[in-house]
Amino acid sequence: MEKVHGNLSGLKTGQQKSLSNLYRRRLAPGSVTSPELARNLSELSQEIRREISVLIDRRGRVISVSVADAKAAELPPLRKGETRLSGFHLLHTHPKGGGLSKGDLSALFLSRLDAVAAIEVRPDGLPGNVHLAHLTPPGTVGEEEDWRVYPPASPAEMENFDLAAQVSALEEEIARSQRTREAKKGRERAILVQIDQGEVDAEERLAELGELARTAGAEVVYRELIFRRHLKPGTLIGAGKLEELTSKAYHEDAELLIFGQELGAAQAREIEEATGLKVLDRTQLILDIFALHAQGVESRLQVELAQLRYMKPRLLGAGTRLSRIGASGGSAAGGAIGTRGPGETKLELDRRRINDRLSFLENQLKEVAVRREERRKQRGRNDVPVISIVGYTNAGKSTLLNAFTHAAEEPRKVLAENKLFATLRPTSRQGFLEGVGPVVFTDTVGFIRDLPTDLTRAFRATLEEIGDADILLHVVDAAAPGAEARHAAVTRILQDLEIGDLPTVVALNKADQADAETLEHERARLGGVPISAHSGQGLGQLKNVLSQTLEDLQVRRQDAEEAARLERENVKAALSRPSPNIPWVSTD
Repeated sequence: MEKVHGNLSGLKTGQQKSLSNLYRRRLAPGSVTSPELARNLSELSQEIRREISVLIDRRGRVISVSVADAKAAELPPLRKGETRLSGFHLLHTHPKGGGLSKGDLSALFLSRLDAVAAIEVRPDGLPGNVHLAHLTPPGTVGEEEDWRVYPPASPAEMENFDLAAQVSALEEEIARSQRTREAKKGRERAILVQIDQGEVDAEERLAELGELARTAGAEVVYRELIFRRHLKPGTLIGAGKLEELTSKAYHEDAELLIFGQELGAAQAREIEEATGLKVLDRTQLILDIFALHAQGVESRLQVELAQLRYMKPRLLGAGTRLSRIGASGGSAAGGAIGTRGPGETKLELDRRRINDRLSFLENQLKEVAVRREERRKQRGRNDVPVISIVGYTNAGKSTLLNAFTHAAEEPRKVLAENKLFATLRPTSRQGFLEGVGPVVFTDTVGFIRDLPTDLTRAFRATLEEIGDADILLHVVDAAAPGAEARHAAVTRILQDLEIGDLPTVVALNKADQADAETLEHERARLGGVPISAHSGQGLGQLKNVLSQTLEDLQVRRQDAEEAARLERENVKAALSRPSPNIPWVSTD
């Protein structure tokens, strides 16, 4: 007896056998149904009072029978592709009557079936009208949905419907549309999803996600901000919203779905299976950008280290059940002879290779850190003040470094682009401040809110170099919305690195593009100096503030050294002073 899928509880043996006999039915190639099959399905559905679904291939063979609706019907691995359909159509019953439901049409779309058809079951058990729908090509004019629904027809009329010709024409149109889109498409097309759980800056986070995607080389075709107070455990946003995004991707020819939240391995896999799209989260997107922009040896080592640390816990296997064969009870559970199996060999090999590579990279970075420490000691012996330029990514730090050091041409010019994370390694250039003399300006990697933990760990040695600076120059993009939140994010990272107490000068960059009222508000709140690193506006005043800060710091250091010297002399004098003669007094 052929296997019948779905809910079989309560069915008699004879009913199950009648369902299994459906596998023997044959249709003419390209037919939707026949009067005989429609009657057989209707009578069985009326008898068991449940929906019955059969999956039929293009040769007219029944390859799957399920006691379930269209969404829960058992489907084999479907051969879906960009220019073709699955090669099967689904025929099922509606015991309560009615046309195609939303679930029927969702199953048609998500599984890319050739067609879906529903047979109305009349009260007497005979088949009523048959409702039919198939997909439409992306961008079809005149269709309101992703599918075309035909007027209801009798089983005899539906037998004459040439589904094969319709499917052939549809696949040809899909292939033609695909070729046209491929000719026009230059970059990966992405849909962005940011979940709002009540944050005040949810829209800013979505805009930032768009900038990250643009920097990574993707073309953003659609953005959606979804409010969810409580996230769904498996898919974060629920099956219904995923269907909407899949439909939008179908029409926008997008192949990439980017989430602003970090996804677990199981969540990413479930979303990919539900949508058929490539899925990335914000952390993976940032790692991709770092890998794209890493140029120096140290940067490449740190990025690879972060990528491997991110990848390692996301290696998916079948769990412990494959670690021992038969280890479910009895002697097998105790590890008796003959119960040892191969285990998850491929998974363990991948983990071992990652662990070996992690050890190698960590040793390489230790050697790099030693060389960097020597360079820092050399700068310290030269007694040249160091100013570290910090700030949110794309705030204009590299442009400001070029303006300070007059590095307009190679090889002194530092890369400055209107992209996030264009600079990944510290770059030092010598400059000059009036009243101070030679100083060293150091450009650092840009910060971002919720910086991925793996990146923070990988770049910790680099970021800690900021602590060797005499003062910090915190660059804030005054023209971008959310300047206050970005300033707070950078300050929080500096506090985590335990260097937030260093003397800090705030530069409100891009003042020539900022709104005057907003600029004045930020100047009053942060005490910053309005400048434009690109045009040179305000740089003279900023240099004066930096000079004064360094002079004040030097005075405080001299005062501290003088106080320490006096303290040492007082202690030395106290130790050298003879002890007074204390007479001995008897207690008798």
